[in-house]
Parts: sequence; C-alpha cells; structure tokens
Amino acid sequence: MKKIIYLLLLSLVFACGGPEPRKPIETKSGSFIKESVERNKRLLEEEEVLIQQYIAIDSIHDYQNSAAGSWYSYEIKNDEASYTPKEDDLVTLTYNLRSLNNDTIYSMEEVGVLNYKVDKQELFPGLRSGVKLLKEKETAIFIFPSSMAFGYHGDNNKIGPNTPIMATIEIFKITKKEDLI
Repeated sequence: MKKIIYLLLLSLVFACGGPEPRKPIETKSGSFIKESVERNKRLLEEEEVLIQQYIAIDSIHDYQNSAAGSWYSYEIKNDEASYTPKEDDLVTLTYNLRSLNNDTIYSMEEVGVLNYKVDKQELFPGLRSGVKLLKEKETAIFIFPSSMAFGYHGDNNKIGPNTPIMATIEIFKITKKEDLI
C-alpha cells in the first residue's frame, strides 16, 4: 500500500508542471497601421490636388508653400516690421475659416479677437504654424490640408472630417515674452 501512495504522490508531483503561457489566437501583423498610413497618404495627395486647383484658379493671390505643409499669400504685408512670434509671446489676432469653395465657416466676428500665447494654448495645428509666419499688422490667407486643420474628426460643429480649409489670419499686436513680465 505504501508503494501505491508513493507512486500516486510521485505521479502528482511530476504531473503538475508549471503554468504554460497561452498563445495568442491571432498574431498582429501591423497591417492596420500600414493600411492607415496608405489611406492618409492617398487622402493628402487628393487634398493637395484640390488645393493646387484652387491656387491655379485664384489669379489674384501669389501663394507660397510653408515648411509646415500649408500654402499662404499675403493680403497685407508689413515690410517695416521684422519680428515674428516666438514661443511664449502673446499675439493679438483674429481669423476666419472658409471652405475651398469660399463658403464662410466661421467669420472673424464669430471668432472675435484672441490673445494667443504662442505654443502654449490650443489652436488647430495650421493656425499655430501660420501665426509664427506673420509679423505685426500683417494679414495673410492660408490654405491648410485637413491634417493641419481639424483632421479626421472635424470640429464637432461646422467642419466635417478630413476637410481642407482656408483661413485669413490678421495679426494686430505681438508682445514679446520679455515684455510680459
């Protein structure tokens, strides 16, 4: 009888191995990310075609490409000023937003006059980069692809998903960071 008990105990010891890790049922290949990247590239190419068509039709303005990926044209240029806003400067400005069909989305009256602390307050990416290109008393028209505007989500109000927009930005005053103290 002792041999049977020892045999049972011995078999229990060897039968109880360590826990085996569970293997995933599916393996992720990263294809979703690759597909998303490809979809975004196609979307940007399509938007750039629309923007280039708009620029070709607009014979009044001479658009320049910015390093950030937007296009802009000065309506009022201030050659006497040389300072452009830097981080932590306070900029007094207003802007409007329009579709590429020139339909007003938000007027300057709706937006009002803003005091924007550069790179410290939330504005959509295109507006943040556009402000840094302008000097005091300058006004420019910017064309932003949707990736620099409100992206795939829109603004939950008047701007839909993946919508390129135009903005007219007017800078009234720039207060340097050093002068704020």
